[in-house]
Amino acid sequence: MHNIMKNIRYSNLSFFYSLSLFLIIILSAFQVKSQEDGTPLQIDITGGKIQPMPIAISFFSTKGEINENIKTLTKEIPDLIANNLVNSGFFKLLDRQAYMQKPEALVNRPKFRDWRIIDAQTLIFGIISKKPQDKISVSVQMWDVYGERRMLGITLSIKARSWRRIAHIISDKVYERLTGETGYFDTRIVYVSETGDQKNKVKRLAIMDQDGANHKFLTDGKSLVLTPRFSPNQQLITFFAYRNLKSGLKPSVYIYELSTGKIDILGEFEGMSFAPRFSPDGKKLVMSLAQNGSTNIHLMDLKTRNLKQLTRGRSIDTSPSFSPNGKKIVFNSDRSGGRHLYIMSNRGKDIKRISFGRGSYATPVWSPRGDYIAFTKFTRGRFYIGLMRPDGTAERLIAEGYLAEGPTWAPGGRVLSFFRQTPKDDETFKTRIYVIDITGNREREIITPEDASDPAWSPKYNVRNN
Repeated sequence: MHNIMKNIRYSNLSFFYSLSLFLIIILSAFQVKSQEDGTPLQIDITGGKIQPMPIAISFFSTKGEINENIKTLTKEIPDLIANNLVNSGFFKLLDRQAYMQKPEALVNRPKFRDWRIIDAQTLIFGIISKKPQDKISVSVQMWDVYGERRMLGITLSIKARSWRRIAHIISDKVYERLTGETGYFDTRIVYVSETGDQKNKVKRLAIMDQDGANHKFLTDGKSLVLTPRFSPNQQLITFFAYRNLKSGLKPSVYIYELSTGKIDILGEFEGMSFAPRFSPDGKKLVMSLAQNGSTNIHLMDLKTRNLKQLTRGRSIDTSPSFSPNGKKIVFNSDRSGGRHLYIMSNRGKDIKRISFGRGSYATPVWSPRGDYIAFTKFTRGRFYIGLMRPDGTAERLIAEGYLAEGPTWAPGGRVLSFFRQTPKDDETFKTRIYVIDITGNREREIITPEDASDPAWSPKYNVRNN
């Protein structure tokens, strides 16, 4: 078992909701201006160093009869919105002790002078009311304090127990309105939960909100799982697993259906299979298969289960990832001697090397915007998470560690997640998931019950299971 676990770890380096929600979103289309010069109120996030925008997020008020559980949401929802926005690195929450207007006074037009005194650029507040069938309605407004104009109005109705999702959706809308970028707060992360010692690791699939809440285990640990990846509609997860090590079954690629918990095997292939990943349209799966001493990239049609080989030769070609439009695939290969990154067409043609730096490159993954490729790099005895343009230019490293690997993109392409393994005093290792933005700033750990590796960020979605 120890040897298998060791091989799997290093193979990663080389090969590597069905309850419907009633959701009403009403967005106000207002021309937003700010400051006396009338320029749009928007954060420029294209630079490397961002000065956070000071924002005020008031506690919410209520309308009609409410119970104690709903009353607590007048603080919990705005607190979660604030936490999301502050963690993005683009916003600074102003001390609520300095607010001169109480939530009830904000139902009508705010007194903007009171908010300018504390230098609030943006003001956010909301009203919560009780609805039938254990639902709540949350109406939120966002104001440009200096331009004295409403920037956003949004009303959502949802089950009270799903209040966190309301907060995430509102956070996305605020983020998108102020930055012009896609929000990523109403998303989830699937990962591999690890327990046990190094010789007898138990690895099972787990899923959580992007902030670590609503944690849930998906598999029972009887199969050793690796490299989970979301489908574009985020209702399916593909992963690689050893179904039963003692029986000698060959490692295989599986599909997990989130709405039912059903697991389907895609086939026990001859040889080892690694790093399955969906195509952007969700109709195909690209993976690497090790057969007869070489490892090549294959494409599977999920409807017919037909397999097409894309690369050929005696080299190790693995960790394929589609471009956002599905026309190209990035992968890593040792065909040039060292391990480097290559790009080819989705038919396996026009293969071109794009990495030329010192060290070994692995686990490339294309940004949702198509402007960057993230990767793992090993050089001078350290592991790094790096970025480069699809043509190989502008390479830079944004995170490092004793063992740091497995980057995955949040929707919008401004934030990544990865996992890092660090030695402990008792000669064991701690493995945790981290989030960082593309500038290399605002790194933070996502808290998980146990050790965690191989994160995969979900796409944006409208409906999920609760």
